[in-house]
Amino acid sequence: MDNDLVAFLRARLDEDADVARRCDGVGHPDLSGFHPAIARHVALHDPVRVLREVEAKRRVLDRHTLSPAEGDPERPWDDRDDCQFDGDPWPCADLLDFALPYLDHADFPARYKSNHESD
Repeated sequence: MDNDLVAFLRARLDEDADVARRCDGVGHPDLSGFHPAIARHVALHDPVRVLREVEAKRRVLDRHTLSPAEGDPERPWDDRDDCQFDGDPWPCADLLDFALPYLDHADFPARYKSNHESD
């Protein structure tokens, strides 16, 4: 079992962080021409907040690592690949939920799309 879902998520987080870092923070944008709800949305997603969110998501990914059935000295129960954090089958529900915002991304691993068909 490979970590294509984790690699996909790490790439998206890298993109989010890169965009946030490109906003150099010089002054604040003039949002007076925007509808108040849109202006509030933009203000809530300032680069500092985005970078903190990316770091938090990276820590979640680090906790939810693959524990493969083969080669694991503490062999997962039921002889199946599982999540080292919660013991659920790999990929665990937390990782699948974590990937949901990126479902329409061109690089989203196709084999996991069926997990979100009812969403």
